[in-house]
Amino acid sequence: MQDRLSLIVMKGVKEMAKKHRGRNEGSIFQLRNKKWRAQVYSKGNRLSKNTETKSEALEWIRNTQTQINKGYDIKGSSVTLKEYLPSWLEKHRLSIKPRTAYSYASVINNHIIPLIGDRKLRDLRLLEIENFYSSLLDKGIGPRTVKIVHNILHTSLNKALKYGLVIFNPTHGASLPKYHHDEMVVLDTYQVGEFLIAAQTSPSYALFYTAITTGMRMGELFGLKWSDLQWIAGVLLVQRQMQYVPGQGRGFTETKTLAGNRSIKLGEGSLDVLRRHKANQLILKEKNGLHWHDQDLIFPNSVGRPGDASNIRIEFNRILNLAALPKMRFHDLRHTAASLLLNSGVPVIVVSNMLGHSKPSVTLDIYAHVFHDSQREAAIVMDRLVTPIRVEIPLTKQLVKK
Repeated sequence: MQDRLSLIVMKGVKEMAKKHRGRNEGSIFQLRNKKWRAQVYSKGNRLSKNTETKSEALEWIRNTQTQINKGYDIKGSSVTLKEYLPSWLEKHRLSIKPRTAYSYASVINNHIIPLIGDRKLRDLRLLEIENFYSSLLDKGIGPRTVKIVHNILHTSLNKALKYGLVIFNPTHGASLPKYHHDEMVVLDTYQVGEFLIAAQTSPSYALFYTAITTGMRMGELFGLKWSDLQWIAGVLLVQRQMQYVPGQGRGFTETKTLAGNRSIKLGEGSLDVLRRHKANQLILKEKNGLHWHDQDLIFPNSVGRPGDASNIRIEFNRILNLAALPKMRFHDLRHTAASLLLNSGVPVIVVSNMLGHSKPSVTLDIYAHVFHDSQREAAIVMDRLVTPIRVEIPLTKQLVKK
């Protein structure tokens, strides 16, 4: 039985499949605002587009005529966004993580369909898309969510272009609101010591210690199994992460990126902490008996099941208050680990691999401030390395006017 998206695509293609005959006419002219308008005609129908330059207008005409020559009518398909997006997501969810699919479904149902769901794909234009983004911001929707809206529309309409439902993607070139990441809070070595002292009696001490010494994300920590720890080599293998999906509960999925699958070398201090943690876990396991759900997790909850991020955040904030440290997110422990390593002179590529970044440039972009703070030390080092060698320069006879 054909799925819904296939039926929608077939419907759109049938509407657009009238074979073009004769020569396609295209024209361009400059507007008063110095922009250019390109127009294409086919069987009495006209499609136009405004561009910044004449070359862009000509390129658009060429692309549009190519689509027409393939058999698409520029009138396009009558498929609407509310018909297309849910079906597109059903297919697309096979290539994304469950939590991302849940997020996309929520954004589609709450922000896209209620406002522009009745719009036909063929009628969407860049100006309308940008006005839609602005209206979301005016309603109090954050820049991050608006960016997700754009990602959904851009990706889904690219696929619609391949299906032949549209002859161009109206989201190309759309202006997006600037999204500013939350400002990171980084602990110095003294503050790290204060935090760990305050956390000593916490049942999550080993998790906090490992987070600081490895820079691992919370989901990655929850995904660790004892079988991932090579005791003799002192290496921890990061191979999965735990994610919570509303309606589905907690489950394990692949790491955030391909580079997220990595091995992290542990120091003796970290190994000692994990040895004590394992011993305490065995006592807890014996105490719970049949109520213990053994999944081989290093950092499970009190009965062996995957850990709860909310409980960890509550415990994390309690320790921050106890140690009189500034308010911060659990994720800032990752930033703390990276900053301490970089400030200590550990090469960027080593830190990047440890954090699971796709490339060192990502690390450089995130932690650029660390390198600015190190410029004074760099200047001192260069002064020491390139100190001029003092050489006695022999005197020469001076020329004196007679």
